[in-house]
Amino acid sequence: MARPLPSFEPVGELKFGQVGIANLRLKSLDEAALAQELRNKLETAPQLFRRAPVVLDLSHLPQLPDEATVRSVLAVIRSSGMLPVGLAYGTSENEALAVALDLPLFAKFRAAYESAAGAIEAAPPAAAAPEPPARATPPPPSAQRGPASLLQTLPVRSGQQVYARGTDLVITAMVGNGAEVIADGSVHVYAALRGKAIAGAQGDASARIYCQDFQAELVSIAGHYRVFEDIPADLRGKPVQVWLEGEKLLLARLGPQQ
Repeated sequence: MARPLPSFEPVGELKFGQVGIANLRLKSLDEAALAQELRNKLETAPQLFRRAPVVLDLSHLPQLPDEATVRSVLAVIRSSGMLPVGLAYGTSENEALAVALDLPLFAKFRAAYESAAGAIEAAPPAAAAPEPPARATPPPPSAQRGPASLLQTLPVRSGQQVYARGTDLVITAMVGNGAEVIADGSVHVYAALRGKAIAGAQGDASARIYCQDFQAELVSIAGHYRVFEDIPADLRGKPVQVWLEGEKLLLARLGPQQ
């Protein structure tokens, strides 16, 4: 009886891609206050924060906490309804802590203890401005732009993600609830934007988000974000642009003011 030929098909296919992971920059070891803040975020935007993957950034603490303390903080994050998945990349001591906790390090959220330059942090909601002010020369982007934009002509539906690596993303169809559109440059949506739009994904603070019909669940530029509940009601359903000014994420109507 002939033996079956061996299969050379891989059991699993491993790829690295762009994923939406939140960064929690810890500034205090007050666990009770942290638990309350995370619960408040979950109540404000449960569709965004419930079971959201979180990278813990310890770079703004006076000193690196010990293993037991970090385990306790991770338990607080889990109890809030979010899922800690790793530590932000930092010093060799931080790497040793990650090994002891059996957690990965995420270089995307690079945390330098010697310098806070380039660290990512969510800014508090800011009031919308009627027109964007004149901008100084923007800082150089952390990722080089590609020669052309990525064009998406089909609707981006719930659960789908489109990522324009190293360039702008131009979408001529609807972005549905639960969808995610990401660009290292700017995001342009010439239709309804109902999901999440992330521009400047690799840290380009000069990137912007433009859309024809603004109903986004979340908008983010270079790590600074605002959720739907924080957005002025008079901007919903209108043509809108989003840009970053310092640490504030601003939104304004596009075109003549009504």
